[in-house]
Amino acid sequence: MRAALKLGGLILIGAGLGLVSALAMLNQGMNIGKETVQGWVGSHVSGDKSADPYTRALVARAGLLALTQAETLYFNRTTDEAGKPLRADCTYQLEGGAQPARWWSVTIYAADNYLPVNGDDAQSADATRVAALAKPDDKGRWTVQVSPQKGEATHWISSKNAGNFALTLRLYNPQDGAREDFNSIAFPTLKTVSCPSVPA
Repeated sequence: MRAALKLGGLILIGAGLGLVSALAMLNQGMNIGKETVQGWVGSHVSGDKSADPYTRALVARAGLLALTQAETLYFNRTTDEAGKPLRADCTYQLEGGAQPARWWSVTIYAADNYLPVNGDDAQSADATRVAALAKPDDKGRWTVQVSPQKGEATHWISSKNAGNFALTLRLYNPQDGAREDFNSIAFPTLKTVSCPSVPA
């Protein structure tokens, strides 16, 4: 009887430790494999076919990082060039060129991790739209304005009602070099054009 109680106690302790470690991993493990390059944050483990059960659980919890790295690389940006949070009332300029992938897109996500609800139908910019309006003088370069109002911008992502938002860059069918070395990617640059001062 005493041996059975000891065995039961050990099983409960083991299960408890396993549960605690799993919860800790889910809460803190999102930083594993992460790398920040030019303000964009990517992960070397999300979408990796050899990922362990913990990593698979993290991807399932995050939801947005569902495809393999051969299909898509994901990079998120939540701060401007000075490290300040991206704000819906500010105007930013994204500038980039060719990306090392078959196709790319940049999408805005509001503070609640969903697309901003504003009726503007301008949640993203992508390679197809940029190419459709490209001019010979652009030489493959493109500019996208991220702001609450479009103004005279050719390419626009609406930040209206987005709060402190995030931008997600997706590289579809990325080149091998891009998957292996994030530093080889010519990421779009972000510059703050204007930003209302926040009352103290």
